[in-house]
Amino acid sequence: MIELTDAKRRFVERLKRVESATAPELAAHFGLTDTAARQHLEALEAAGLVRRGQPQRDGRGRPPVVWTVTPEADAYFPDRHGELSVELIHAIRDATGEDGLAAVVEARAARQLAAYRTRIHPDASLPERIQALAALRSDEGYLAEVEAGDEAITLLEHHCPVGDAADACGALCQSELQVFQSLLGPDATVRRTQHRVAGDARCTYEISPN
Repeated sequence: MIELTDAKRRFVERLKRVESATAPELAAHFGLTDTAARQHLEALEAAGLVRRGQPQRDGRGRPPVVWTVTPEADAYFPDRHGELSVELIHAIRDATGEDGLAAVVEARAARQLAAYRTRIHPDASLPERIQALAALRSDEGYLAEVEAGDEAITLLEHHCPVGDAADACGALCQSELQVFQSLLGPDATVRRTQHRVAGDARCTYEISPN
C-alpha cells in the first residue's frame, strides 16, 4: 500500500462518494486546473487505485472520460472486518453457548477442508502437497512458506489475517490444525511448534512423514 498525499487521498475519497467523475468535474470541485486534475488521476491510475472508462454516448461528439476507484482503493478506507468477526463470535457464543460455537467452527473447518481438497491433488507427493497448501495459505493472506529439513518439513505463516477472530476463539486455530492433518492424510503428522496467539511472532507447523 503506497502512501498518498492529501490531495490524492481527497481525489480517491471524492470518487468513492460520487462513484464516477470526469477530470474537469474533479478539477472544478477542488479548484484545480484540468491539467492538474489529470496529473493526479494518472498517478493514481499508475498506482492501481483508479481506472478510466467511457460512458455511453448521450449526444454528438466524443464522450468524456470518466474515472472510478478500483477495489484496491478499499485499503485506504476504514475496515471493520476483524471487529465484526469478533462481535459475531461473541454473539454466537451468547446465543448458542460453547457447543453452538463449536458447531459453527466445525462447519467452517469442513468447508475449508473441502475447498483445499479441490486445489491439492491427492496423488501428489507429501512435499508437493505441503507446497500447494503454502501457496493456498499465501493467497489467503498468511504469507506462508515452506522450509525443508532432514526429518521434517516446516510450514511457516508469517501473518495471520484472522488474528482478531483467533484471539477471541481459540477453537479456530485448533480446527485449522485438524484441517491440515486431514488434508495431508495419514502419511504425515502435523504439529504446531509456534503459535501467534501464544505470543510467538508467527505460526509454524512441523510436518513429519509417517
